[in-house]
Amino acid sequence: MASNFRIFIDNNSDGVGLKLAGDFDGTSAYELVYVIKKLPEDTVKLYIYTNGLKTIHPFGLDIFHKFMRSLNGQSAKIVFTGNWASQLE
Repeated sequence: MASNFRIFIDNNSDGVGLKLAGDFDGTSAYELVYVIKKLPEDTVKLYIYTNGLKTIHPFGLDIFHKFMRSLNGQSAKIVFTGNWASQLE
């Protein structure tokens, strides 16, 4: 994992927010996938805030996109926001 990568979890009335910070590499992607998989099944919305990211490495992006494709339609409840949102979607 990039030594500066962090995920801050914020539970709110709409669902769960994950604030990403630091560099997003392959191990960071696996960490994010792990956090998403551990969320309760009844999570209505998942907000992923990307403004805290400094860089996104192609390998990390590839890992995360493969995970998103495996969600079989459940990715509709994931909302990306911030400067890097379009790359992670």
